[in-house]
Amino acid sequence: MTDPDRSRRVEDFDAYYRDGAPPWDIGRPQSVFQALADAGGLRGAVLDVGCGTGEHALLAAGLGLAATGVDTSPTAIARAAGKARDRGLTARFVVADALELGALGAEFDTVLDCGLFHVFTDADRARFVASLRSATVAGGTYHVLCFSENEPGDYGPRRVTRVELLASFADGWRVASIEPAPLETTFASGPAAGWHATVTRL
Repeated sequence: MTDPDRSRRVEDFDAYYRDGAPPWDIGRPQSVFQALADAGGLRGAVLDVGCGTGEHALLAAGLGLAATGVDTSPTAIARAAGKARDRGLTARFVVADALELGALGAEFDTVLDCGLFHVFTDADRARFVASLRSATVAGGTYHVLCFSENEPGDYGPRRVTRVELLASFADGWRVASIEPAPLETTFASGPAAGWHATVTRL
């Protein structure tokens, strides 16, 4: 059964891209994920979940890795595919629901998530973790960059606490680290306070 509230949220996100560049689309990889790539932290088949216009999938593709990006926004996916063509890179971009990653029919060694985890309701968060498990190989690594409770105010996405991250991945996963990290946006106020969590599928 289709969730009308979720359908509206999907349409809202696509509208952000149709209207221009949303503030989380900074036109380059997040510095945290760039540093991860530079340190050799990306390996095997890479999934950029909630990829937007694809900068992190393209980062992986530029390293010669098999890269896939998924997003519910057709506009964002079309832009990502255009970037790949313009840069001469090979990456697969698919309009897909992050809550149904098993439908991709593939498993990934590395999953990158910039700004997706923090948009989910509690119920959808649990569904996402189960979906993520279905698309991640045993021993595979999930890297999430999300808003943290250290970001002041209540504007923008919900804040995610360290405790919530640990609880979300308590069953069938091992949380290797949770570190403070900047989540860069195009706002003049600078980056938001975030968490970079590294989680391994058992």
